[in-house]
Amino acid sequence: MQIHYTTELPIIKNAILTIGTFDGLHSGHITIINRLKALATQYNGSTVVVTFEPHPRTIVQPNALLQIITTATEKEALFASLGIDHLVIYPFTKAFASLSATNYIEQFIIGTFNPIGIVIGYDHHFGANRTGNINMLQQYANKGAFTLVEIAAHTIDNNAISSTKIRNALLHGDIEKANTLLGYPYFFTGIVVQGKQLGRTIGYKTANIQIANTMKLIPGNGVYVVLVTYANSTLQGMMNIGTRPTVDGTNRTIEVHILHFDAEIYGEQLTITLVKRLRNEQKFDDLQALKNQLYIDKKNTEKHFAN
Repeated sequence: MQIHYTTELPIIKNAILTIGTFDGLHSGHITIINRLKALATQYNGSTVVVTFEPHPRTIVQPNALLQIITTATEKEALFASLGIDHLVIYPFTKAFASLSATNYIEQFIIGTFNPIGIVIGYDHHFGANRTGNINMLQQYANKGAFTLVEIAAHTIDNNAISSTKIRNALLHGDIEKANTLLGYPYFFTGIVVQGKQLGRTIGYKTANIQIANTMKLIPGNGVYVVLVTYANSTLQGMMNIGTRPTVDGTNRTIEVHILHFDAEIYGEQLTITLVKRLRNEQKFDDLQALKNQLYIDKKNTEKHFAN
């Protein structure tokens, strides 16, 4: 897969194009990508995915608090795994956001990519104030500008999948629902930083994770079963997200206890994949009560992986 970060793009012959934010790159998005690849095979074309950085909402709604499901780096890895030919990470600016829907089609889509085919979701909107839609694209398709394929709402249990629903599930700690909607387990990457080292005093050494991208969504507080990717190895673990109310109850932290692992890994990068939520975060009467619960959490984590 070739990745393009600039507005100055190479000529891509027989481009089969799709455009979107693709936050989460969820199951509904995968339906679009699969249709894109099928159309490219049919027309001997090259698959081109255009996404935006930063997230468009940070430009058109700068005061809104936005938490993203997938960072640009994570999107790159996910799209690469899908076998896309070209990934374009296009800069989203105020000037770009102000393009009329007509100019968006004629200058951006046709002028930049000259696609022979476009695959787009049923609810795709574009241009200033999001006035452009599938019907406007169809008018150009009817004139022979390109072949247009519309993807209907992809559903699970009769509920349309959306990044908003995934985001809400994650914020409420419903990791099983989020993973189902995504079509893969939710994950994030961070650096191991120095903590208060309380865990090692009660027999549960933890890695404190700091995530560089402050917009990356951190799931709701609680204890989770996780997989930890470190130095090309996948390890089993349990993770607490929260304010550690038994200890101090102030700053929100991410702490991971890796099973059967005792190496010092400060400064190392870990990727945490969330598998299952064990329980809510709770305040205990003392450290011994916390230690007793951690023992139960560890046994439940081991039981999950054993099954």
